[in-house]
Amino acid sequence: MPNERKPFRRREREPKEFEDVVVSINRVSKTVKGGRRMRFAALVVVGDKKGRVGFGMGKAAEVPDAIKKATEAATKSVFRVNLVDDNRTVPHAVTGKHGASSVFLGPAAPGTGVIAGGAVRSILELAGVADCVSKVIGSRTAVNVVYATLNALSQMRTVDEVAKTRDLKVAEIR
Repeated sequence: MPNERKPFRRREREPKEFEDVVVSINRVSKTVKGGRRMRFAALVVVGDKKGRVGFGMGKAAEVPDAIKKATEAATKSVFRVNLVDDNRTVPHAVTGKHGASSVFLGPAAPGTGVIAGGAVRSILELAGVADCVSKVIGSRTAVNVVYATLNALSQMRTVDEVAKTRDLKVAEIR
């Protein structure tokens, strides 16, 4: 039949490569001749829960636009985190610093979970860390805490990397 209608099929969305979490949204203002100009600054963390994580900041007149800009910036700044594969924890204790914020990350036994709050928790969960203890020392400003956490994660080195740089076998290090 020529007039037979095809059933409507919703187009399948392709799965997103990264999950994103909005860490904070701040209302910021700029004083100009006519008064204050209000804008919104968004801080977004993205990750694939398989060891890749990144973050970005975006500013716009409306909140959704700021979040969109921050998400785009975050996907451009993604890097790989070294994790211990068998129990998905951090390989060793480390402290990351940025400004007046310091973030301590330590390995935890399987089943402990992520013991962290706020921005640190979002980053660790999006990086794929299942067991970890953490403590924020000093300033708790969200932006500085995110930078300090990412600094700590970038300092992580596995036993294999340490053995390679020291020209030793893994068994000789442990």
